[in-house]
Amino acid sequence: MRRVDKKSIRKRQLLAAAEKIKLLVLDVDGVLTDGSIILDDQGNELKAFHVRDGHGIKMVMRAGIQVALITGRKSEVVRRRALELGITDVFQKCLDKKQAYDRLAKKYALEDAEIAYIGDDVIDIPVLRKSGFPVAVADADETTKRFALFVTKKGGGKGAVREFCDFLLKAKGLWEDAVHGDA
Repeated sequence: MRRVDKKSIRKRQLLAAAEKIKLLVLDVDGVLTDGSIILDDQGNELKAFHVRDGHGIKMVMRAGIQVALITGRKSEVVRRRALELGITDVFQKCLDKKQAYDRLAKKYALEDAEIAYIGDDVIDIPVLRKSGFPVAVADADETTKRFALFVTKKGGGKGAVREFCDFLLKAKGLWEDAVHGDA
């Protein structure tokens, strides 16, 4: 009797899902940041973003993959970071993330199988359930992780987005062009 290699099957499943992706949608707090929200005495909100996550986003965008942000909070810091990265689809103060996701799918005429979503908490579950490639960061809520096809090794705000961007580019055969600046 032939032995089934579950790791090999799983890897093929992940690669097949990744090859279809045309849009990467990201939560912000807990995904692009470590989830900390710092408020100073003047009422300014501060967030820390990982520079390599930003570079990963730029590489997938140069490779032709759209990137969007959907976040439950509203923050000038998020608007500014999106502007720096060239992300034009930004949904803030969005408590029904599925509605924003559906608007993006319609805007780009995409099927769910063509959309990856990275989240970290229960508010992300409806979108994780709908997207073709649901991803959770390593330090995501345990319930949320159960809905992910892929769980990063790195935590939110600690390179998790870059980790998935690298995986996506390699799975789509775009890694070499991205690294050498052709993508």
